[in-house]
Amino acid sequence: MSASILTVDDSASLRMAIRIALTGAGYAVTEACDGADGLAMAEASRFDLIVTDLNMPNMDGLSMIRALRAQPAQAGVPIIFLSTESDADVKAQAKAAGATGWLVKPFNPDQLVKVARKVLGR
Repeated sequence: MSASILTVDDSASLRMAIRIALTGAGYAVTEACDGADGLAMAEASRFDLIVTDLNMPNMDGLSMIRALRAQPAQAGVPIIFLSTESDADVKAQAKAAGATGWLVKPFNPDQLVKVARKVLGR
């Protein structure tokens, strides 16, 4: 059974690029349009990995991660930030919130797949 990945980004074109890269590697991908939508989806279904943007309307990625990490069922789910932000302070905030890793946009699809395989162990 393939791993189930939730991608959270307010850009439809970025979600599509992420979906193409990850489904091409055999993963099942579900898309959410912002942090609030992603949080609701993660609470309703179990995902093996979450890939999220930082800056989004309604709820940003940091707030979503904090909300997820407050739930025991979400404690072990790896969360990767995929963002244009590369500031060390923002990365430190993400790590403190519970992010597993960070990739900078624009992203290399092969690098995204490599990171997904590493954190998923498959």
